[in-house]
Amino acid sequence: MLDLSCKLPLTYDCLLQNPTPFERSEIMNILPIANFALSLSLVLPLAADAQVLSKYGADVDLTTAKKIIVAAEAEANQKGWPVAIAIVDTHGLLVSFQRLDQTQHGSVNVAIEKARTAALFRRESKVFEDQIAQGGVNLKLLSLPGALGIEGGLPIIVDGKVVGGIGVSGAKSSEDAEVGKAGLKAIAN
Repeated sequence: MLDLSCKLPLTYDCLLQNPTPFERSEIMNILPIANFALSLSLVLPLAADAQVLSKYGADVDLTTAKKIIVAAEAEANQKGWPVAIAIVDTHGLLVSFQRLDQTQHGSVNVAIEKARTAALFRRESKVFEDQIAQGGVNLKLLSLPGALGIEGGLPIIVDGKVVGGIGVSGAKSSEDAEVGKAGLKAIAN
């Protein structure tokens, strides 16, 4: 008898109890296909919700990086937030960096990692923070190499293409993002 209440991955024992030799042969032939089809049906809805990512462009140059840092620094100074500001290229390599006076030392590396996350994954680091906060299966993102799930990393987009990332650390993570966005306004088209 065929049991349709089986869970993935489908197994021979779950599908049939007391099978005939013919049923056994047929199930063994379709089992890999059935598992693939069921797995695909679980993944496709996730793909439909996925964000469309910008393509990579030429790496951010030093002149552009400095413009972004000057604007970000001005915002941080105006708000009185001692932060570290990092600009990386599309490969996550440091292009420019600024640490304001009295910035906590730990924020130096955090700013760089936020910038890397934004550049390497072509999305804000807050996306990872939000997914991790949901818990469950999303906790696997905590071990994703190169991804720091803390708000404050933003991709640098020029002419619709990702050219690098900015990372800010030292204030609340939402304030870090505010500083980063102020920096990006300096190069907005």
